[in-house]
Amino acid sequence: TGSNSVETDSQTEWTDVQKKIIPWKNSTPSLELEMVFQDRAAKLGKSNSRLIVVASLIDKPTNLGGLCRTSEIFGASALVVGSLHYIQDKQFQHLSVSAEQWLPLVEVKPSQLVDYLQQKKTEGYTIIGVEQTAKSFDLTEYCFPEKSLLLLGNEHEGIPANLIHHLDVCVEIPQQGIIRSLNVHVSGALLIWEYTRQQVIKQNQQK
Repeated sequence: TGSNSVETDSQTEWTDVQKKIIPWKNSTPSLELEMVFQDRAAKLGKSNSRLIVVASLIDKPTNLGGLCRTSEIFGASALVVGSLHYIQDKQFQHLSVSAEQWLPLVEVKPSQLVDYLQQKKTEGYTIIGVEQTAKSFDLTEYCFPEKSLLLLGNEHEGIPANLIHHLDVCVEIPQQGIIRSLNVHVSGALLIWEYTRQQVIKQNQQK
């Protein structure tokens, strides 16, 4: 009996460990929504995250939905999109899994990007393009400023020449494959994570 009891306890323990938590499927009562927003704002205020992700050049709702999810998870300050109508798209919603409810979204049309980038420069942001150029920094060697704006290119054309001139720096992801082309959401996610990783290290060093 004793051995059966130990085995049962062990099974119970592993059952608890293996329970999968899916936070976006937990419905939040409407009365608690304001508290959740306040809590997120407080966390953002305490962290060093001042990352703006600009996705105005991206066309595909799936890429935008994925970026919205990634940006929210890693506490970006805002996600900039070419149109807020994308939020209603089912493909966007399928990938975002409700992240748009918790992440500040800003609409900046592609034709307004030059003015928007200039405005952010005056606010102290470093404008970083994700693009392969002759002078691009390797992501593994680039140190992100606290106030960083990440400009992602179009799925097919990348960042247009007229916007390249307004960037402070271009960063590229080191690659070893032959294709040498990553999906824009994947590229964005890698840079968002690297920014976050560097900020976490800085925070830990300050403690």
